[in-house]
Amino acid sequence: MNDQEAVLEANNAFYEAFASGDMKSMEAIWSTEEDLACIHPGWQALVDRTAVMESWRTILASPPPVRCIGARAFVNATSAHVICYEGFGEGMLVATNIFRKEKVGWRVIHHQAGPARTVQEAAPPSDSRVH
Repeated sequence: MNDQEAVLEANNAFYEAFASGDMKSMEAIWSTEEDLACIHPGWQALVDRTAVMESWRTILASPPPVRCIGARAFVNATSAHVICYEGFGEGMLVATNIFRKEKVGWRVIHHQAGPARTVQEAAPPSDSRVH
């Protein structure tokens, strides 16, 4: 499995834990080696593991019916980010998940989600050089 596939697999594990309310799996997918941050829609920024995990305990006590849509990974050596959409019934959020490559695999170090109107493909940059 290449790094891009491994990052997408880690992203899928994140959303499986999210959708199923599996706190043990959610804790396992987050880094224990790096500083963490998380910004849930409408929440203040959370900036340490204790605060981030407490937020997930609160959310996963009654997990929403979330599904990950259109995930795309961008890998840079030992870090990566995934952009995707989070579907909640008729609602939609756009999310960024940042991962760090650790000895045990790719682990989340940051998650942020916010409102989105529609799902769009993440297009590669066009050749838009300034002339």
